[in-house]
Amino acid sequence: MAAQPESEVTPAQAGLLFILGRQDGILMGEAGAALDLGPAGISGLVDRMTAARLVERRADREDGRASRVWLTVRGRTALTRAKAGAAEVNAALTDGFTADEIDVVARWLTSIQTKFPREFSRDDD
Repeated sequence: MAAQPESEVTPAQAGLLFILGRQDGILMGEAGAALDLGPAGISGLVDRMTAARLVERRADREDGRASRVWLTVRGRTALTRAKAGAAEVNAALTDGFTADEIDVVARWLTSIQTKFPREFSRDDD
């Protein structure tokens, strides 16, 4: 796989940036669950993003065994870029469809997620 340019983030990294954009300081386990990653998967993702200076991992104030993830200044800049990129992709994907048609597709995709939840049988991704 080709290396990502330094100014770009991977899809998995963008996913964590989006989560942190809504809830900065989230517990690592909660972030992993939201991304459908097991403990090793979220830990590796956070390690790579910490090395890239996109996030910081800090011990939880109430439970020192737990870690929280926080955006850095560089991470906030990457989040802004990721949002712009996602908006471009979404515009291309929805071009030519009515709002009602997009709503039907969104409902269908949501029903698939509900009917076929992913098992936490794997530890990393």
